[in-house]
Amino acid sequence: MSPPRILLCGDVLGRLNQLFKRVQSVNKSAGPFDALFCVGQFFPDSAEQLEEFTGYIEGVGGRSQIPLPTYFIGDYGVAAPKVLSTASRNSANLGFKMDGFKICDNLFWLRGSGKFTLHGLSVVYLSGRQSSSGQHFGTYSQDDVDALRALAEEPGVVDLFLTNEWPRGVTNRASASDIPAGFLDTTGSDSSVSELVAEIKPRYHFAGTKGVFYAREPYSNVDAVHVTRFFGLAMVGNKDKQKFIHAISPTPASTMSAAEISMKPPNTTLSPYTLVVDKTALKEDTKRSTTTVSDSQYWRYDVSHKRHKSGSGEGNKLCFKFIYSGSCPRGEKCNFQHDMDAREQYLGGVCLDFLIKGKCERGPDCNFKHNLQNEGESHSRRRRGSENDSGNRSKECWFCLSSPNVESHLIISIGEFYYCALPKGPLVQDHVLVIPIEHAPCTLSLTQQSNSELVKFQNSLKLYYKNRGKEAVLFEWISKRSSHANIQVVPVPSTKAAAVKDICNLAAEKLGFKFVVMKFNNSSDGREWLRMQFDRNYSFFYVELTEGTILSHSVEENENFPAQFGREVLAGLLNMPERADWRKCALSKDEETKMAEEFKKQFEELDPNQ
Repeated sequence: MSPPRILLCGDVLGRLNQLFKRVQSVNKSAGPFDALFCVGQFFPDSAEQLEEFTGYIEGVGGRSQIPLPTYFIGDYGVAAPKVLSTASRNSANLGFKMDGFKICDNLFWLRGSGKFTLHGLSVVYLSGRQSSSGQHFGTYSQDDVDALRALAEEPGVVDLFLTNEWPRGVTNRASASDIPAGFLDTTGSDSSVSELVAEIKPRYHFAGTKGVFYAREPYSNVDAVHVTRFFGLAMVGNKDKQKFIHAISPTPASTMSAAEISMKPPNTTLSPYTLVVDKTALKEDTKRSTTTVSDSQYWRYDVSHKRHKSGSGEGNKLCFKFIYSGSCPRGEKCNFQHDMDAREQYLGGVCLDFLIKGKCERGPDCNFKHNLQNEGESHSRRRRGSENDSGNRSKECWFCLSSPNVESHLIISIGEFYYCALPKGPLVQDHVLVIPIEHAPCTLSLTQQSNSELVKFQNSLKLYYKNRGKEAVLFEWISKRSSHANIQVVPVPSTKAAAVKDICNLAAEKLGFKFVVMKFNNSSDGREWLRMQFDRNYSFFYVELTEGTILSHSVEENENFPAQFGREVLAGLLNMPERADWRKCALSKDEETKMAEEFKKQFEELDPNQ
């Protein structure tokens, strides 16, 4: 497969006729191109340009068509609040979206900050300009910056980084002859962008706002083998005829060999930002010490209004990295709280902004829960009063049958030791959870007697899927902090079942580990082997395939293992990456009830409890 072909453009300023005329010309001579990214100001500077601009946004008379998928981050200028507010209220744009809010056909707004994959390329962006005013459009917030710092900790190389403003200090160590005439580093440059790009270490960084074209020599990154190439792009239709559109065709880093990605051109310089970090001018507006700068990526909000948790660290601040990903590379050395209660609420569908800030700016437009479990009383408060009280734990647990929080309308079969239920936000139709009735953190620690019933459930589900031309894939994620175990059972078309092992191994290789692979004649033998492999001192993940193959991995203390690994891998295999996050697949209670009733009716003949 050939590498994707991408166009990038500087400040558009509403001049869509000029932009897309140029795009069509380039597309005809050197294309076809897969996408266009716009950095700098996208909206017009004056009301006089609105007619041309709205001709594309509203598709007036069908004459103004956008020729290829176009993504922009410059969410400021004339009409920006009106257009973007309308788009935000569109039902298709509700919830957390990092891959673009649809404005009209082929036009997408990248809001705030985020990371997504397009044609295999890893794309990270920071939308808007720096401001402390807190206005809704046109500026980024500290939350947006902290989110990118958390993403920078994730494995893998970022291909493209998009910002509106240039990183301050980018010309340090650069050839003076290449620097644009009259260049002023302090105008249209942002020190926060400098800090972020030094942490994210993208292969390409594109920015606008300065009105000039600048292609800096590649520079090396600290603690990374690859180089970064920075491009500043001029504005569309500029009088000096400076380059405002640039084409690249990069091979995604995820598919490159170590030798390919570590190649350095002969004109590579040292990083320009290792000079910057010691300059007080870099952050005069906040006067942060270097210690504070490095610490800031690990927390997000002051939460003294909601909870105070005893223990090490700053009691009123939560570690954003821990809540977002379930781990923190600093471990016990982190200065901020690793609050598992908050993490569990987040995984249970509670809105992250509501959970940590106590409010959500999206209000009723948000797809996530705006209340904590058990009428808003936090898990941490209940647990402090009853750490060893299993009865109280079962009342607060989402999976315990005695809990008022259990989603009973999703239950499809109940045995003596286990029950089956459909999940919230299923990956595919007939996606099932097998859950122990006992409040236990994993199924591998339960009795041999209960294990026999589990195998019966598994065999019944496997036969149910087989009758429908599908194979069962079972997986369990056992975290050291797990509360109530569940095994996920996902049906995969028989034509794709053979590829599950390969795609799991490929994903593991990208994360830097290898699965232990064993094959057994029956599920009972396989589970007995898993029980011997499992060590309570480590987190553990395993996948069981229909033909008896089991893949397992014991997760080291500081290893960055994604909690949603199983679902994300299967979503990729089934060509539905948009369903990797269960919250994006949420259904109404009526839809869930109907789905459960239909499954029970079809599963009745094979249900071991009938």
